[in-house]
Parts: sequence; structure tokens; C-alpha cells
Amino acid sequence: MRRLGTIDLEILHLAINENGKFNENNLENSNLKRLGVGKILDSLASLKDRKMISLNKEDGSFTITDLAKDILWNENIPTWARVLRLLEIKSCDMGQISDILKISTAELDVEVEKLRKSQFVLMSPQRQGEKIVKVFEILSEGIEEIDKTETEGFDEIEFGEQKSEVGILDTVDEIISDIQDSIFEQEMKEKIIEKLLNLKIKLKI
Repeated sequence: MRRLGTIDLEILHLAINENGKFNENNLENSNLKRLGVGKILDSLASLKDRKMISLNKEDGSFTITDLAKDILWNENIPTWARVLRLLEIKSCDMGQISDILKISTAELDVEVEKLRKSQFVLMSPQRQGEKIVKVFEILSEGIEEIDKTETEGFDEIEFGEQKSEVGILDTVDEIISDIQDSIFEQEMKEKIIEKLLNLKIKLKI
């Protein structure tokens, strides 16, 4: 995958919001103006050199290319992979992920939870003003997983199931250990542990 920086992402996101084409006025009316003219021009030149945007000589506007769209906005790429690619660029809350990728929060809730349970992303609550917001960041396991798609494709990746199951079995083992160390009567301990062991057997089927 062609790597993007945070400013690259902002510019391409602007293009997506403007139906693929943007001009100087769009840049001036966006948050990008905080960077100053020099920085914006450098970033535009870099994106053009990497064939992420093309210059429309007729009116001086820019158009996002299919090469750039394929990174985050290609609907043929699985949602989980697009989320990991985005989080590899920057940490985001759910609203930002939805806004950038143009995917509903309902669909994202399911996919991001799979990523979290597979230990590909970390969720941490952060205070923003008076609100607590859940911010997601990619973990090293998530980077490894998305890098694998470059050589193996998306169809060959077994996503979510195996690691999630292992995590459940580990949790059951922790519960058994806690019970053994508890002050429960021995007979009660044995009954609870027996039930948990039967649960482990069913999970391994």
C-alpha cells in the first residue's frame, strides 16, 4: 500500500467530500488553511508526484485518482482492512472513522469490535471537553495483519475467529485459577470448575 501522512489524508478526504475534485477555494475554506500556503503546496506536489491527485490545467483544480481511492475508499476492500489502514495513519474516534471512510457507524461498530477482540486495535477513553470519547489506535498485531494483505490478498486472511476463541479460552483458565484461590468451599469449587472445563471442551469443538 502507498503510505499516507496525516496531511495527505486530510487533502484526499477533502477531495472525497467534494465528489473527487477540489480547488483553491475548497482548501481555503477547510482546516488545511492552518498549515499555510507553502506547506499546502508542498503536500499537493508530493501527492501529484505519487499519482494520488492529478492537476486539471483548464481551471487549476485537482482530482483524486483511482490509485488514491483504492487505499481507503474502494468498496471492494473489506471494511476491517480499510479501518486498519486508516488507523495506521492516525488514531480516530468512531465518528472520525465513519466520516473519513464514508461507512455507517452501525457497520463500523461490528467490524471495530472484531478488531478489538482480535487485539488488532486498542480502544482508550479520552476526555474531549466535557465528553469522554472512545479513541481507537492500531496495535503492532494490526499492522502485521494489514501488511500481510499486500502479499496474501484479503481472501486468504482468516480474520477474527481464531484469536477471539483463544482469548475466550484464556479467560476461562483465569476464572478457574481465581476460583481455586478463592474462599469457596471445596465442593463448590469443584462444581464450578467442572462446568468451566465442560465449557472449554465445547469451545474447542
